[in-house]
Amino acid sequence: MNSTLAVHPAQRPAAPPRTAFGVLGAISTAHMVNDMMQSLILALYPILQGNFQLSFSQIGFITLVYQVTASLLQPLVGLYTDKRSTPYSLPLGMCFTLGGLLLLAFAPNYSTVLVAAALVGTGSSIFHPESSRVARMASGGKHGMAQSLFQVGGNTGTALGPLLAAAVIVPFGQQSIAWFGLAALGGIALLTWVSRWYALQHRAAKGMRTPVATGLPRSQVLGAIAVLLVLIFSKYFYIASLSSYYTFYLMEHFGVGVQNAQLLLFVFLLASAVGTVVGGPIGDRIGRKPVIWASILGVAPFALVLPHANLAWTVVLTIIIGLVLSSAFSAILVYAQELIPGKIGMVSGLFFGLAFGMGGLGAAVLGMIADRSGIEHVYAMAAYLPLLGMVAILLPKVPKR
Repeated sequence: MNSTLAVHPAQRPAAPPRTAFGVLGAISTAHMVNDMMQSLILALYPILQGNFQLSFSQIGFITLVYQVTASLLQPLVGLYTDKRSTPYSLPLGMCFTLGGLLLLAFAPNYSTVLVAAALVGTGSSIFHPESSRVARMASGGKHGMAQSLFQVGGNTGTALGPLLAAAVIVPFGQQSIAWFGLAALGGIALLTWVSRWYALQHRAAKGMRTPVATGLPRSQVLGAIAVLLVLIFSKYFYIASLSSYYTFYLMEHFGVGVQNAQLLLFVFLLASAVGTVVGGPIGDRIGRKPVIWASILGVAPFALVLPHANLAWTVVLTIIIGLVLSSAFSAILVYAQELIPGKIGMVSGLFFGLAFGMGGLGAAVLGMIADRSGIEHVYAMAAYLPLLGMVAILLPKVPKR
């Protein structure tokens, strides 16, 4: 007789949820395509400046239109999808981005460029909240890791934009951007597959789970959200000084050519993509708060030195800044999702929207400063923004659920 006691199926512990790496890979790849097409706008700035004789303020306004469009719509999209599942909104968002890209390629004037930027922003507002929800659904409980994988796709796409611009758009002109529409079509097909998986998961899980509150007082939750908003402001205002004006800084301050400036922007953005991978998994192990604290405040010494460095050290410092600073967003997003459980779409839309909005506002404000005082003055002022990372000490510890 077998001495091993049989365990009734109802008494067996539930198997831990598995991480759907295939889905995470697909949504990360789609994020790469989406953000690559968006970053082509930034990479196109020197060409647009030459074609339409734009000032730095007008260049900053392009970023403002694109990112404010995204920032205003994303929380609304997320709030709607929290109440009503819309899996097939993912390929729809990519269609808007494709339309904006094609319009940008053949834009005859500055006004049309702004309309194209608004279409791309609309695509982002639809894509990001739901794709962030998919990443969490596919995480298997490893929420930080999943958000990092999702984010690294976007950061890689952002890094590829300047590289592809240097290789294709600079030699062949503005209309060559239309060829990147083929990548958008591939992204639409990939997101259609992801949407089918999402729809099946949503139907299977419907009515099975009820969000669990954090146990923190409402005033403490609101205070934590306010601190996170300050950190988003600090991070993305500073990022705007690099993503929007780094090429101009290199060209004006060091005499670097357009293509080489684009390549150095790619190096910075690639470092940002690599740094993104680190923040989420470390946050899963040691908590989100230490990662947020170290990633934003930790950049401050390097940012303060940057305006006084030579070309070689400028490249080194921007690599370090990209690696350290980029680890913050995944930790901030997952921390906010844990603060307000059950509102994944709204929280994701709010923080992606704030990231875009602060980046756009930063680009516009810094562009006006550059017109009045010079591009070097922009970097001297922006260097102090990471010091705002000190407010992270005010974040409460969110109980594990």
